Amino acid sequence: MDIFDILGPVMVGPSSSHTAGAARIGNMARALLGAVPVKARIHLHGSFAETGAGHGTDRALLGGLLGMKPDDLRLPFAFEEADRAGLDYTIDTIELREAHPNTAVIEVWDKSGRRLQLQASSLGGGRIMVDELDGIGVSFSGEYHTLVVRNRDAFGAVASVTGQLSRIRINVANMSLCRHKRGGDALMVIETDQRLRPAQVDALRRIEGVLSVTYYDKEEDEYAAFDAMDC
Repeated sequence: MDIFDILGPVMVGPSSSHTAGAARIGNMARALLGAVPVKARIHLHGSFAETGAGHGTDRALLGGLLGMKPDDLRLPFAFEEADRAGLDYTIDTIELREAHPNTAVIEVWDKSGRRLQLQASSLGGGRIMVDELDGIGVSFSGEYHTLVVRNRDAFGAVASVTGQLSRIRINVANMSLCRHKRGGDALMVIETDQRLRPAQVDALRRIEGVLSVTYYDKEEDEYAAFDAMDC
């Protein structure tokens, strides 16, 4: 346990779970999209749906999508900032089975039409957990540098990616593998101890069978991710 587990995060209140955590969820969706979102559909579940408006959850999620961090003084004015930025957004409620009470499902699109759907929960103290990405169950917190690798579900795909990380001396802290069905598309979520440079992420993209790589860098002043996709 560190000092922030006791004192809580530096944030614009009133709630670390409903406000700070929500801002981080929005920021994570923006980062994994890899671009400035132009359209967003925000769905609130459980306590987020019941008390979110009073705690500023709706504003915090929207502010996160606009690139605001939990301590950004513009968070209370996120609706106005979204209108100023031209973001097309809606906020409604959703019922989810077996989901954490503080859960949001966010659909975002960039200007090219690329869409990403993220389901994430706020665990308290500003901590979050990403539970689903584009309908595939995942589990990562953003507390590590994180690679999200989409690949064809084929023999040797995992070994090719982890072998490349080994060659460039990147240590894997945590890793999870998910797929919809055998032989279809799969998803690797790899949390690493070391940062990756853009050229290193691009080398992963060129591995046969890899469809896209998104990298989340926890050390950036702003949440940052960049996406490399085969065309």
